[in-house]
Amino acid sequence: MSDKLLTLAEVSKLLDKPEVTVKRYAKESLLPSVKQGADLMFPEAAVLKYIEISKKLK
Repeated sequence: MSDKLLTLAEVSKLLDKPEVTVKRYAKESLLPSVKQGADLMFPEAAVLKYIEISKKLK
């Protein structure tokens, strides 16, 4: 597993969701995130895991 961090824009594109939705997911603890200065960053492994889980729910 990588510990690479993705930007809000990258996660938004990966999930095909608006940035505001990704921010809400972070706020609601659906996606783990960390603050780096003013930026919200997301662990890549957690984002990929979220994508896998959401595929199974469809």
